[in-house]
Amino acid sequence: MANIKSSIKRIKVTKTRTLRNKSIKSSVKTAIKKFEAAIADGDLDKARSLFPEVTSSIDKAAAKGVLHKNAASRKKSKLALKLQAAQNHE
Repeated sequence: MANIKSSIKRIKVTKTRTLRNKSIKSSVKTAIKKFEAAIADGDLDKARSLFPEVTSSIDKAAAKGVLHKNAASRKKSKLALKLQAAQNHE
């Protein structure tokens, strides 16, 4: 454990931010899994309704700095392609 006051604070702040980032990342991953599960089940109506929610959660994570903006864009693009492919096979 650190002795210096500022480093003690840094450790504390890092812990709280890490917890926040973990919960945001987890919620994004859960949303993506739900969306992909809907596509896998062939439930396109559910997938279409989940897509805006998923992209919104990804955007929020990027805005908070949890995800890099390019990574967020890449994730959204991949999901849009999956939805498009599922619609074309309908």
